[in-house]
Amino acid sequence: MESNKAIRIFEGATAIVTGGASGIGRALAEELAKRGCEVILADLQIELAEEVASEISASGGKAKAVKMDVTDFPAMEHLVQETVKRTGRLDYLFNNAGIVIGGYANLYAIEDWNQIIDVNLRGVINGIQAAYKVMTSQGFGHMINTASMAGLMPGPGNVGYTTTKHALVGLSKSLRAEAAQMGVRVSVLCPGVIRTPILEGGGRYGKMLIDIPPERARRMWQRLKPMSPNGFAEKVLNAIARNKAIIIVPSWWKLFWWINRLSPSLGMLLAQRYFQKMERELGIEGGISKEGNKKTDRGT
Repeated sequence: MESNKAIRIFEGATAIVTGGASGIGRALAEELAKRGCEVILADLQIELAEEVASEISASGGKAKAVKMDVTDFPAMEHLVQETVKRTGRLDYLFNNAGIVIGGYANLYAIEDWNQIIDVNLRGVINGIQAAYKVMTSQGFGHMINTASMAGLMPGPGNVGYTTTKHALVGLSKSLRAEAAQMGVRVSVLCPGVIRTPILEGGGRYGKMLIDIPPERARRMWQRLKPMSPNGFAEKVLNAIARNKAIIIVPSWWKLFWWINRLSPSLGMLLAQRYFQKMERELGIEGGISKEGNKKTDRGT
């Protein structure tokens, strides 16, 4: 009976992964299943989520796909309650769904701010609100919120995304300190550059407000040594098993975290310099190409 009153790592556990159909979410779901966890893949891309779930099941794992909009709190709450009713527990909630709206802040419309806050921040809040009471009631559970290295350092040219990811770091650290006495764990995941669809124009539901030639963008990302999602997931789950508070993978990105902790001014200067270098390489400045044409997806 004791095993029913403590978190399982990871054999026999139950996990919900939002954004589980692709990228980091898919890799985490696949690795969780390999380690004996039943996985619920919650994603708007239901056909793709069902494909992933079928592949996991075919390889001997346990997985289920559910269509989910993380901005819909009643739907998220229903998923958590249904999962607990069916399996008797909820060991892990990966609040992973997120989008990128890339480009200069002067190109944003208020709708862009609303969209990225609703998905990246409110979507995580909805997951926490749905699962936290369940986990405190059962006396165990682990919530993992996907932020980014953008949550630990400045992000010029990506201000909206960086805003939401900084908020997730603060939320996760504060909730971890509160939840520990109730047996609930909270971690924040801060990936470096991972080879996912987000690198290709913001992913399925994100967007870029400036047109960047694909070949130039690929060269820029390659310089940052993008990690494969599967290798990333393996390292992340090892850190989760050790209940790490802030999980940075690949580990060499910790250098930038340390710089920004020791000297925020130096961190901002380095971010500014790198951003200016990137502008020169991509041939853009303030949303305007060197040829004088504005590069936005609104046609303005």
